Amino acid sequence: MDLVTPSIGLVFWTTLCFAILLFILGKFAWKPILAAISEREKSIESALSMAEAAKEEMARLTSENDELLKQARIERDNILREAKKVKDQIIGEAKDAANAEAGRMIERARIEIENQKAIAMADVKNQVATLSIDIAEKILRKQFEDQKKQDQLVSDLLKEVKLK
Repeated sequence: MDLVTPSIGLVFWTTLCFAILLFILGKFAWKPILAAISEREKSIESALSMAEAAKEEMARLTSENDELLKQARIERDNILREAKKVKDQIIGEAKDAANAEAGRMIERARIEIENQKAIAMADVKNQVATLSIDIAEKILRKQFEDQKKQDQLVSDLLKEVKLK
């Protein structure tokens, strides 16, 4: 049992060495260790607050990004709507211009047809007149071969003519 129970001298010297060691550690080591621990706590808190700030900044930037995307989509939709409106307007103007040009072309064709018809009618009239004159001339030559018939025609014409 002597091995398990220490003697009083050993306990005294162990306690004295421990007290001196505690005094030396307290005088020289505890302050720097506590300062390092305190500084480490502060750096961890600072890092956590910076991480929280970065997280909030990320959330803010994400929100701004989403808002910018919404605005870009709205602007894109507005641009597409405006482009469609301009396209429809251009198509409408082109249709109107084409219709107006078609109307002018139809009117010119109608006038040209009327002109050609008038020319053809005049030509037919001229041909009929020429043909009628030729026929009348042949008939009259045949009828007036006789002098009596000529005198009779002249007197009939003179009777029809009334002097005023």
